Amino acid sequence: MDLITTDRRPGDTATLERRVAEAAHSKPAPHSPEAAEPDNSNPGTLDTPAFLMNVPFSYTAEQPNNAWMDDLGHEARQVNRTKALAQFGQVYQHLAADALVFLLPTPRNCVLQDLVFTANLGIVLEHLPKRDVVVLSNFTTEVRAGETAVGEAFFEAMGYTTHVAPHKFEGEAELKHLRDNIYVGGFGMRSERQAYDWMEAEFDMKVVKLEMVEKYLYHLDCSVFPLTTEDTMVCTELYTKEEVAELGRYTNVIDVSADAAFSGICNSVRHHNLILNSSHIHELKAGTDDYFEETKKNRELEDVAVRLGLEVNYFNLSEYHKAGALLSCMVMHLNRRSYAFALI
Repeated sequence: MDLITTDRRPGDTATLERRVAEAAHSKPAPHSPEAAEPDNSNPGTLDTPAFLMNVPFSYTAEQPNNAWMDDLGHEARQVNRTKALAQFGQVYQHLAADALVFLLPTPRNCVLQDLVFTANLGIVLEHLPKRDVVVLSNFTTEVRAGETAVGEAFFEAMGYTTHVAPHKFEGEAELKHLRDNIYVGGFGMRSERQAYDWMEAEFDMKVVKLEMVEKYLYHLDCSVFPLTTEDTMVCTELYTKEEVAELGRYTNVIDVSADAAFSGICNSVRHHNLILNSSHIHELKAGTDDYFEETKKNRELEDVAVRLGLEVNYFNLSEYHKAGALLSCMVMHLNRRSYAFALI
């Protein structure tokens, strides 16, 4: 390519403009290091946190598919759509202020009532260099089966390599990245152990497997939450001593109470130095059992956060409680850059 200089004679403007245009459209030699096209569309390579959410256009709680919903009558499960959108918007606005948040499109005339809970859609494998491989869910409940095709179309359009798990598996709500190529996965109720055996063989990863036995805490994110790359919050009384010991080989286990787990202490999202958690305490009447349990959960979470130099932000997601869901259900990680945030 010709060099462009400012040492030119009058009348050379056209020549200069031509050379500028040539420079702008020139490409490196095919075998030069610069020849590779940069992948500007892969959120996994960004230095800023990236997440996937879905605006709750199709959200309802009509068809019960978990123990929480079974306990509610049909009338109690009726969703206030305006309120649900406002509550979603508060979480989205907070994340998008300091992260890249992609929105999963809702197909027209969509009847997928749980599409808003993107944490169940799949998992981006964090240990792979480009973070461009997604294992999509193979849902256990029929009401959610159609979500896989929506996720597959989205991720393939984004340039990801997609794999649908050959065994029952329900996304990052069941599989948490700890560090390096080490994960912890829940099985027994919504996901199958064989799904993790397949992932270990296919993607060179280690999965610490924990059996889910409590019907109200049927996904792993109800009882396990990685706080840092070294520390993980775990409701240990839900697991055997052998399971806890195995997990303790790879992370510092911080025990939390079962009462707090039932109130959603582990259903959190790490965002930089913040722990995001759902709390509807301002809708509860002081002095009631529900108020006491919610207060107890919040204080327990705050105590853990302070010890690690983290802070807690709460969001009222009461409309999503009608589907048995909390904050972690609504957010899928496209990378885990927040865990690189230096804590003081």
